[in-house]
Amino acid sequence: MSQFGMTRREFSQLGIGALAWSAVSRSRVLGANDRIRLGFIGVGNRGSQLLDAFLKHEDMEVVVLCDVYEPYLDRAQQKLPRKADTTIDFRKVLDRNDVDGVVIATPDHWHAIQTIWACRAGKDVYVEKPLSITVVEGRKMVEAARKYQRIVQVGTHRRSSKLYAELYELVHSGKIGKVTVSRAYRLSNMYPNGIGKAAPSAPPPGLHWDLWLGPRPERPFQETIAPYKFRWWDLYSSQMANWGVHYLDAIRWLTDELAPSSVCAMGGRFAVDDDRTIPDTMEAVFQFASGRLAIFGQYEASGVPALAQGELELRGTLGAAYIGGTKFEIIPERGGQFQDPSPRMEPIRVQVPAGENDMTVDHARNFLDCMRSRQLPNADVEIGHRSTTCSLIANISLAVGARLEWDAEKERFTNNEEANQMLHYEYRKPWSLD
Repeated sequence: MSQFGMTRREFSQLGIGALAWSAVSRSRVLGANDRIRLGFIGVGNRGSQLLDAFLKHEDMEVVVLCDVYEPYLDRAQQKLPRKADTTIDFRKVLDRNDVDGVVIATPDHWHAIQTIWACRAGKDVYVEKPLSITVVEGRKMVEAARKYQRIVQVGTHRRSSKLYAELYELVHSGKIGKVTVSRAYRLSNMYPNGIGKAAPSAPPPGLHWDLWLGPRPERPFQETIAPYKFRWWDLYSSQMANWGVHYLDAIRWLTDELAPSSVCAMGGRFAVDDDRTIPDTMEAVFQFASGRLAIFGQYEASGVPALAQGELELRGTLGAAYIGGTKFEIIPERGGQFQDPSPRMEPIRVQVPAGENDMTVDHARNFLDCMRSRQLPNADVEIGHRSTTCSLIANISLAVGARLEWDAEKERFTNNEEANQMLHYEYRKPWSLD
């Protein structure tokens, strides 16, 4: 693992010159005392949280806010110490010469277009997870970041957690032995009504619906889609990607993995009766060539905790690690059948004060620092792409009803051509990645 939180394989793919980029001609070279000028594209739920996190850093200023839902612009404006310009069209943000970087927190189906166009406009990018909605989009985002020499930080903020970094060192040193299984879950009992049901209707005042849809097919507005409930519609997002990418990214980091070699996902709409097009119950199992499994379960008809503690479990031959919030604990293993039953290590407990573990604030800080240094950020776009890919191929496995073998180099399935057809989709005109 490199100092940038990448696996050795990911790091080697970047090339020798990737750590000392010079700014391209369309962007400003930042001095040590310059205030970084940011545009925020998408200031709804997560965008509002990111705005709060960035405002804690006094060396940046917000010069423009963008959202297709005007009430969000009004709300965001109230947070700022100085009034910013506003627009409903992200292209107007990218056209500005006084914007050094953009923070993108739009619905997932917009991330690729906005990130690639921002890189081309000479802007650095902080883009929320999941990085993309297709594997092809994600690779093109990586290519754009490299071509235009841009800093692109993905919002998997655990990469900036000192607590996770400390656990990484313990796992990497072999303290808990060979990790054979890692597990995490998204738990929320949404039975019986879930996101509800709604008929197509006129959009609410201030929502520019066609701009919200973007590259996805034209359709009437429906209040169980926007502004926020798009997370339960497979055309715009998924909970496997929304939540799974956080934990699958952490598992990849903690176990030094690039990508799974196969995935099998099962699930369906088993209990919740609402407008969703994604499962209320789903579990994906990823197998890695190194000899381990990663499991992510999306349980939205059951909210009882699935782990002994914490949000993520790593089961090693010497000990099991549990991490979440402000602490992690390693519980010693004992020998089982035919083995010495004595503990195989001493227990370890690490606790940090809550105020010292604001991962979103620290992730924003890392992005701003890398805008100055031109060093790769903690959650560089290649890292975000690989982790997002895990979630996306799990969704494809569920859709085709098959275990899929994954070629991480070619980024294609080796045993199912139907699945390969789902690695991208045709955009609605006039939108494109070009």
